[in-house]
Amino acid sequence: MAISPLSGAAAIVGIGSTEFSKNSGRTELQLACEAIVAALADAGIDPSEVDGLSTYTSETNGEAIVARNCGLGELKFFSRIHYGGGAACATVQQAAMAVATGVADVVVCYRAFNERSGVRYGLGQHDRPMDSTADRAAYAWMTPQGLSTPAQWVAMFARRYMHQYGATSEDFGRVAVVARKHAANNPAAWFYERPITLEDHQNSRWIAEPLHLLDCCQETDGGQALVIVSAERAKDLANKPVIIKGAAQGSSKDQHMMTSYYRPDISGIPEMGLVARQLYGQSGLTPDDINAAILYDHFTPLVLPQLEELGFCKPGEAKDFIREGNLEIGGRLPSNTHGGQVGEAYLHGVNGIAEGVRLVRGTSTNQPDGVENVLVTAGTAVPTSGLVLGAV
Repeated sequence: MAISPLSGAAAIVGIGSTEFSKNSGRTELQLACEAIVAALADAGIDPSEVDGLSTYTSETNGEAIVARNCGLGELKFFSRIHYGGGAACATVQQAAMAVATGVADVVVCYRAFNERSGVRYGLGQHDRPMDSTADRAAYAWMTPQGLSTPAQWVAMFARRYMHQYGATSEDFGRVAVVARKHAANNPAAWFYERPITLEDHQNSRWIAEPLHLLDCCQETDGGQALVIVSAERAKDLANKPVIIKGAAQGSSKDQHMMTSYYRPDISGIPEMGLVARQLYGQSGLTPDDINAAILYDHFTPLVLPQLEELGFCKPGEAKDFIREGNLEIGGRLPSNTHGGQVGEAYLHGVNGIAEGVRLVRGTSTNQPDGVENVLVTAGTAVPTSGLVLGAV
């Protein structure tokens, strides 16, 4: 039984996206509007009924201009979350809190960017103009050491994890192979019909040792949107409601933006553990009740400690959990059934939330049997967030 008033109070009733590409040929505003209109059509809700928006601080499309271009109604609620991909599930948390408290009736979460043809996040900090913010100043401690890109930052954690627990590059590769296997069966995925083998992974070029190219997520142009209403309103809509059973954020002690190297132990992700404790506490569920997962896979090494922090295995045991095939469709925890950010698209995690919705609806292109509860995570190595989505 749920022990939080937030659990079960709101539902995701619509999902919509653009195609996922490397060169959209459209503005980020157009991508956002296309995704929002598609999500509202999926929900069967007229744009004029939308009175709330939730997105990322890194989103370039302002709420007012999105509302004007999509024909939305008067906005009573708008919210933005920091920390890049760590914001993914938190945007839904904000929407759920808004509709649960009556602040808004219909809230749309959206994310759209030309991340391949425009500003490429994978290039890191080295070519960005200097500014006087505290966050930018913090990176100044890293760049002189050659740590200027996300792959380089994650490589430090990966190397320590390997040393502490005996994991290998092949263990990271198995995460990529499963994701690409699922993507190969998903017509919406960039890597549709293009699976890889573990040998392919091992032969791909180094990006920042121990990360190979195939350990790294894509750079994607596209947009994705979600529609959130109260659980009561959701009963009257055509689609099967996907109930938000848990929604949490987490920033742990001595947290840095992808460079939390000063903790006593850097082989775990304590902020994800904080999120997990909240999700299970809110929903009244345990890891045993979770039937599938969407694990944020911007870099494959960080999938392993996520499995451990979320309670699916003990510290150091994720490599064995994966080797046993547990991330496969027939495994204990089918994961990233859309192909993840490695295989489908890198939309800062919001496309993973959409796949969580499909899993509960029973409409994934890689649909496991008996899915009632899905756990979704947001960006790792940053202040993060998570969701538990489920059937009524």
